Amino acid sequence: MALYAELHRHLGGSVVPRILWGYFERHSDEFIQRFEDYQEFEEFYTKPRNTLEEYLELHTLVESVQTIETLPYFIYRLVRGAYIFENLAYLELRYTPYLRTPEHLSQSERIDKMAEIVDVVGKASKLSEYPIVTSQILCMHSRLPYEVNKAIVDLAAQNRQHVCAIDVAGGDSAYKERMDEWIELYEYALSAGLNTTGHLYETKDGCHAELLPYLMRIGHGIQIPLLYPDLLPDVARRGQCLEVCPTTYIKTGTLEDIRQLKLVFERCFDAGVDIAICTDNAGLHNVRLPFEYENLLTYDIIDFAMLQACQDAAFRHAFAWTYGERPALLLNDLLHSQRQKAAIANR
Repeated sequence: MALYAELHRHLGGSVVPRILWGYFERHSDEFIQRFEDYQEFEEFYTKPRNTLEEYLELHTLVESVQTIETLPYFIYRLVRGAYIFENLAYLELRYTPYLRTPEHLSQSERIDKMAEIVDVVGKASKLSEYPIVTSQILCMHSRLPYEVNKAIVDLAAQNRQHVCAIDVAGGDSAYKERMDEWIELYEYALSAGLNTTGHLYETKDGCHAELLPYLMRIGHGIQIPLLYPDLLPDVARRGQCLEVCPTTYIKTGTLEDIRQLKLVFERCFDAGVDIAICTDNAGLHNVRLPFEYENLLTYDIIDFAMLQACQDAAFRHAFAWTYGERPALLLNDLLHSQRQKAAIANR
């Protein structure tokens, strides 16, 4: 059995529509009444949007119900599905902890509550019946104030047992006006020894070369090979990996046709830039990681050798995967060792 690594999945966008509908059925009659039945809700929840900003509004729907009390419910079902239906051996969950704290509290009180959120997510993700290596990426947010974002970096540095990296999310159209802040925060994170990724070069609004040197991985990054291929040699030199999430670009209106990604993969492979194939928001898309693989193969965007290379890259660039090799190679080594022992015993 093949085992996979998922490097880019949002906690808010990971709740599949059926699980979310079941929660609302039990806890929110007012919300349920907005839809005639489940099918109408699923269509609303998973349909493509015109822009990234419109798409991100759906996150607020889930964030509002992912509280300290309910997070274990959602995470249990997330990890169970990832193990059973996606064969994941490794999963990084990213989210903004501030947005899971009660809105009626003051900013300082919400900041203080973030540590409890990280602890709850960390403990809920460790399930003995579904053994997946999990870790968290804490997201700064383009629409949150500097003080909150700095507190998120501090929180990541103080919780290495649960957190493997920081990110910036929330829509890339708001980056430019605060670029000095983002650079300062990433410098601060690196000085604290944190791993870094960031939503960058996802859309044409997010093309900010000045942030690239601060990232170990690039969240999406597809506009680099599409619009700025001259940057690829530097990306390769820095050993950065693109976290490419194919379905996202159709759902957000960033690309008109998934086959436009063929150029992304070709140029990255030619330049020696690694790509990890990811889902981003598996719930909002109602897809799982093996579907992303199959879709890329079906549309002849990649071949099987390229798929294998991307799967290898995912484990190689996984921030909290400490085993060196991907699980298939570890299993092969184990089986080889067992065969050798059996052969010696039978002499």
